[in-house]
Amino acid sequence: MNPATVEFRHVSKQYGAQQGAAVVDLSLRVPAGDICVLVGPSGCGKTTSLKMVNRLVEPSSGQVLIDDRDVMQIDLTELRRGIGYVIQQIGLFPHQTIAENVGTVPRLLGWPKARIQRRTEELLDLVGLDPALVRNRYPAQLSGGERQRVGVARAMAAEPPVMLMDEPFGAVDPIVRERLQNEFLRLHRTQGTTVLFVTHDIDEAIKMGSRVAVMQQGGHLAQYAPPTELLAHPASDFVSRFVGTDRGLKRLSLLRVADVRLESGVVARVGESLQSARRHALEGETSWVLLLDRSDAPLGWVKASELVGDGTLSAESLDASSPLVHLETTLRDALAMLLTSAVQTAVVVDEHGHFSGMLTFDELGHAFRTDPEPEAVAVL
Repeated sequence: MNPATVEFRHVSKQYGAQQGAAVVDLSLRVPAGDICVLVGPSGCGKTTSLKMVNRLVEPSSGQVLIDDRDVMQIDLTELRRGIGYVIQQIGLFPHQTIAENVGTVPRLLGWPKARIQRRTEELLDLVGLDPALVRNRYPAQLSGGERQRVGVARAMAAEPPVMLMDEPFGAVDPIVRERLQNEFLRLHRTQGTTVLFVTHDIDEAIKMGSRVAVMQQGGHLAQYAPPTELLAHPASDFVSRFVGTDRGLKRLSLLRVADVRLESGVVARVGESLQSARRHALEGETSWVLLLDRSDAPLGWVKASELVGDGTLSAESLDASSPLVHLETTLRDALAMLLTSAVQTAVVVDEHGHFSGMLTFDELGHAFRTDPEPEAVAVL
């Protein structure tokens, strides 16, 4: 099933004169295939907004639309079977096996058994669980992180066009949480479902969201923007305080080494003449030359002053002190590696381990200081 757009059009939720409004005039549009994270302090209306999509809470006014269909006009059973739902408490059925849990909605939809089994095995594998080991176990026999993975698999089983995730990784320890976040982002790249994701953690919001909706007390939308724009251009003092004073460093966690300009550096290869390597060093005005093997994998540095004689380069007596980073490494991680290294240049390799260039402190500084161009975001 193709991902769907989700829209809030002037949506409000009032619980009564005594309690006041939970959500006030919320308008935003989530394009198909995006992850929209709703973030804000407790009591700002983010979970209420999420629950209005599958009508666990019904709006007092305004419209919530999925692919231009008002959710209030869709049969409730049909609506909920077309929306995956993941909560912090996971909510697996304790008396059912893991395979039975994952296949819950496909069974209700009348899928053939063979198709349910194939989908269950596929999803367990996608979320990083071995189907052979877990399919016949019960939820109590799994760890919290494993149960959370099963919850994600169950929500995706019927290939829903929309997924709702309410603090899905909040009940696990930080190490497992990061692993689950990374696993879900990888899974999303494969599946492309439209996701609305609630969290109170701004770091999680920035990492997970292609768009972030910052909400504030009283149920008001403070800003809706891609995370890079949110960090570079907070719309108000509230957003600026909520995002934090380290928003420049947070921006570096959104950028990868592949996003910045790399220096070509001065390189030579095993078997090349010392005379040729010395000439490269003189032309590049550098005291060091990076030695590559015959497949272009970096081996280490050779001091230019030692490139004497008429022999050829070999992999002996090399200095390997530069950090080795990948094109997919975040700039924040690259900065941390450079700060703990005696060398202020990182050697960059691609997914195959081939040399791609050199990352310098100067380029990291440029990325830190450069404001991204604001992107157009649909707020109705």
